[in-house]
Amino acid sequence: MPSTLRKIRSFSLDPTVLSELERTKGSLSASERVNQLLKQGLEMERKANLDQEAAIFFRSAPDDRDERRAFQKANVSSWARK
Repeated sequence: MPSTLRKIRSFSLDPTVLSELERTKGSLSASERVNQLLKQGLEMERKANLDQEAAIFFRSAPDDRDERRAFQKANVSSWARK
């Protein structure tokens, strides 16, 4: 099992962020809580970017109702087999 290598960095935090961090960290260390929050934030950002990419992709998709209906029907058939 690979070990997790951590790098030490220094960041400046707003006092209100620090107090909220201390209030919500529970049994975690402040560093663990910061990592947890950063990972959640990065995941939210990644999903927002994917949503934006999907919106751009589907904006250019044809508005052909017959084509869309055929695609939906094929998907339903595929899901029914699983």
